[in-house]
Amino acid sequence: MAKHLEPVPLGDLPSLDDADAAPPSWAPDRHDLGDATDKLLDRLTDLQASLLADARRALLVVLQGRDTSGKDGVIKRVLSALNPQGTQVVRLEAPSEIEKRHDFLWRVHAGAPPRGMVAIFNRSHYEEVLVARVRGLVSETTWRKRYAHINAFEQLLADEGTAIVKLCLHVSREEQRRRLLERVDDPAKNWKFREGDLDDRALWAEYTDAYRDALAQCSTAWAPWYVVPADDKRVRDWLVADVLVRTLEPLELHPPAADAQALAKARQALR
Repeated sequence: MAKHLEPVPLGDLPSLDDADAAPPSWAPDRHDLGDATDKLLDRLTDLQASLLADARRALLVVLQGRDTSGKDGVIKRVLSALNPQGTQVVRLEAPSEIEKRHDFLWRVHAGAPPRGMVAIFNRSHYEEVLVARVRGLVSETTWRKRYAHINAFEQLLADEGTAIVKLCLHVSREEQRRRLLERVDDPAKNWKFREGDLDDRALWAEYTDAYRDALAQCSTAWAPWYVVPADDKRVRDWLVADVLVRTLEPLELHPPAADAQALAKARQALR
């Protein structure tokens, strides 16, 4: 029987220890992994085509994770299976001065996908309960209230037809050290390194606590969180592809039927 990642149960604190970053024992072996991933990506391509043609639903993919966990890699190797005409990637950087003068979800709502489209959040509104908490950018009273605000916002999107899937790419401390060192030592990857990565790494335990609380508080039925083991990049990509396919398949997407008379008239004209 095939196994899959399961969403984090609402209210349950995931451990997010280093063992959770290792590939699951039930993943395909190295020989079969490429074919298994390609099969899922082909299915993902077909499902997105139906989403675009159906135009009644949308998909929001939230990618969140520590530095080097593979957010860009997932976009490159998994989400490249999507048609760019029906896809938008939203990267939420530090808020601008005007954005700071609005509520914290104001800029996020603007990036939500219209019906028929897929939006990928490379980092997301969850930074406001992760970075804002760990760095002390807002008071505890403020960031604790934000869990309910986020749940209500995502409920609104879901009620309006957006399927939401949230992926926490979980990398171990040792694997992160190896990848950061690679960025420092390899001139071709130097551009990926920033000194702030080391500052965040020094706050490993604090970020772990923040992630655990965010996932426990905000893994709802309408917007579930999945913890994706990310130490092995190929297995990570297979797991992400599987979650996305299983998110889209139940939506019952169907291209609209064409007018029979119009088709008959076109057929006659073309012949």
